[in-house]
Amino acid sequence: MSLVTLTSDNFEAEVKNSDIPVLVDFWAAWCGPCRMLSPIIEELADELSDVKIAKLDVDAFPAIAMEYGVMSIPTLILFEHGDVAKKSMGAVPKNSILEMLDK
Repeated sequence: MSLVTLTSDNFEAEVKNSDIPVLVDFWAAWCGPCRMLSPIIEELADELSDVKIAKLDVDAFPAIAMEYGVMSIPTLILFEHGDVAKKSMGAVPKNSILEMLDK
């Protein structure tokens, strides 16, 4: 599955109404730890077919980040059936993300 870029226009369709779990990476271009995490997120998007992997730029869409209590970045939130199932803050290794996804 390819990496999904989220916006205020597609967030509801891609995340809240998704039939499969969605891992959202809340990030910003100026954030060093976000840039470190980005290749891992892209790798997971290529490898996993049963989880949608998405990114949301908190500078471009701060209201969505605020709605989900994102206070620091990077923050990963796993949504299941449109609800927050798990949350992780900070740059984490790939195996930690896979554990979060129960892989």
